[in-house]
Formats: sequence, structure tokens, C-alpha cells
Amino acid sequence: MQHEHRSRPRLSPAGDTEDMVTLLAPRLSYFAAVARAEHVTRAAQELNVPQSTLSRAIVRLEQDLGVDLFARHGRTVSLTPAGRTFLGSVERALGEVEKAAESVRADADPESGKVAFGFLHTMGTETVPGLIRAFRADHPRIRFSLVQNYGEAMLERLRAGELDLCLTSPVPDAPDLVARRLDEQRLRLVVPEDHRLAGRKRIRLAETADETFVTLEPGYGLRRITDDLCAEAGFTPRVAFEGEEAETLRGLVAAGLGVALLPPPAVPRPGVVELTVTGQRAVREIGVAWLEGHPDTPPVAAFKKFLLSRRGRLLPEQAPPE
Repeated sequence: MQHEHRSRPRLSPAGDTEDMVTLLAPRLSYFAAVARAEHVTRAAQELNVPQSTLSRAIVRLEQDLGVDLFARHGRTVSLTPAGRTFLGSVERALGEVEKAAESVRADADPESGKVAFGFLHTMGTETVPGLIRAFRADHPRIRFSLVQNYGEAMLERLRAGELDLCLTSPVPDAPDLVARRLDEQRLRLVVPEDHRLAGRKRIRLAETADETFVTLEPGYGLRRITDDLCAEAGFTPRVAFEGEEAETLRGLVAAGLGVALLPPPAVPRPGVVELTVTGQRAVREIGVAWLEGHPDTPPVAAFKKFLLSRRGRLLPEQAPPE
């Protein structure tokens, strides 16, 4: 291996970091192999590359860094102090790359890979655990990274590549997403048990125009549906409290702080009465969404197929309100 004196570096310390990484990265595994073997020929055989290619790569690396990484002793080489310092960092970097490669391969494994799955807070108590239990009957080793959030936040994470799939409402309509309607939930008017309407079985939403409402915060799909249904009934709801979870709203209703339009609870809550809304189609549609053109790993593809097969029976059957 020819050795030339390097009078000045091609990369200045103030050079652009991205340019430096692009320039040096392809040669780091070559450097580490030569450092381990202390012999260019043996390292070339180990890497299955021509010796001339390896020699040129090492010389170019030293030229780019502006330091001698190896001392030459005939056919053998040994690390200089700078080379030893550089090797420590290179081995850590290559180790991180290897761990990252192992991680993504493991996540894509058809038998034991991972699915990043988002869903609405109201589906976390019963619906999602039941879905995963049913899916894992045939795919017992597939792992899940679960995220609970409101619809818009989940779609943002979907677009950012942090989620593979999400269950959300309303079903999104956007050019960069694919969405499929899976099921719907009837919304009920929830009132305190001592409320003037508590003895009713059914209610037209227009009859609640003078009521105080408790709702989810703006940006939540259920808040948008509530506002739209009230507008359709001819009024704008007077909102006294805004929250982030349906069960918190049920607690506020039980405390006599307002009424709410909510999906059925997983477990009946004392202190409230739930009325069927008539005269309007008071429902929220639940759908699954994913990023358009985004390739699926085998475990994601399997879970997506499973979810689509549950169309019309995604949600547990709910008992009618008392």
C-alpha cells in the first residue's frame, strides 16, 4: 500500500458535517477491517474486495482526514495513536448501524415483527384489546407498539412515519392517506340521573338547545361530530367544560355539570342516564387509515388484512340504553 505525506486535510474542521459523513462513511468498514487484521491483503480477502480497491480506500480516507491512521511495516500495518482513537469511534458507529439493521429486520419479520398501531382513547378499554387478542390467535409472536390519541394527532404521526395503521373517527378523506370505513357507533345523549330528561328513553337533539354541554376539546373527531349534529338540530351548544377523554366527560355529567353526546361505555357508569337520539343519524364512523404508497412489512400487512376482515363487526356489541 503506497503511503503519501498529507500536508493538509481535504476536510476542514469547520467543514459541513453532512459532507463529511457522506465522504467518510463508505470507507469506515474498510478501515475497521484493516485495523483488525493489521494486514491489507488479509482484510481484502475477509471483505471479498480487490486489494487495490481496499488500499486506495484507506489512502483516500487518510487524505480526507489529513492524518495518518496506519504505520506501514512492509506488508503489515499498525494503528497510529490517531488511528486508535478513530477506531474506537468507528467501531461504536458500526455497532450502532448493525443494531439498527437488526432492529428493522426484526420488526419486519413475518412471524415476530412489530406493528405500530394508533387508536382512539374510547377504543382502548375493550375494542383494541379484543382485536389484538383475536389477531394473535393466529399470529402469537407479532408485537405491537400502541398509541392512544385523538384522530388528528394520530394522522400527524401516521404522516411522520411513526404509525403503520390507526383506527380513527371521522374516517379521513385526504389524498396522501388511504382510509376504509369499518364500523359505526350510535351516539347517546348522556344526562345526570336526576336530570329533567332522565326519565325519557329517547330524545330529539333539538330539545337540548337550552342545555349546557360538556364536550371533548376542539380538534377531536367527536367534538366535530357533536358540533355538526347540534348545528343540524338548529342550535350551537353552550359548552361549559372541555376534556380529552369520554369517561372524564361521563364523570362531569354524573356531577351535574352538563349533558354530553358520547359513544356507549365499555362498562355502565352510575350517576348517568343514556338516551337514544332520534330524528338524526347520530353516529360516529370508525375507520382504519394508512399512508398512501407506504410499503407494508409482512406483520403490518397481516394486521391490516385482519382489520379489513372485521368490517361491520369491529366493535363489541353494545347493550341498548336503559
